[in-house]
Amino acid sequence: MKHVENKLEQFLFSSRWLLVPFYIGLIFALALLLVKFVKEFIHFVPLVFGGEGSDVIIGVLSLVDVVMVANLLIIIVFAGYENFVSRFDAAGHEDWPGWMGHVGFAELKMKLIGSIVAISGIELLKAFMHVENLSNEQLAWKVGIHLTFVVSGVLFAVMDRITADKTVAGDGH
Repeated sequence: MKHVENKLEQFLFSSRWLLVPFYIGLIFALALLLVKFVKEFIHFVPLVFGGEGSDVIIGVLSLVDVVMVANLLIIIVFAGYENFVSRFDAAGHEDWPGWMGHVGFAELKMKLIGSIVAISGIELLKAFMHVENLSNEQLAWKVGIHLTFVVSGVLFAVMDRITADKTVAGDGH
């Protein structure tokens, strides 16, 4: 019976490799995001020379928004792969990011919610730049959604802190 249990555990452990196509898909999404960035940049260049200040700010915020999503994808791909599939071999990579290999699931979750809050904040700031084009209801929804992300982030941080405190105190399992 122990032989069957070992084979089952080996099969379950090997199933982590089924995540790899998801990470590869996110890398392709990153490439498509690069196309989006280039399109935004090409649209942005004429604004710098002929647009109003608010249009330039919105253009910059749009570029930052795309970069934030791209950074989020990289964090998810690298940290997810390292946490759930296999460790990277950092030897021989002088420019290896310092955070890689040190981002656990809790940190990944916090980076994810932090990025979502930042992206939501950028979208809200872009909306405020043209507040005259929004109804009060649309504006309320945008603020409400952003606040939901902020509160969720704070609650995640509090839960992680409570869990960490219990683990340090020896109460956690």
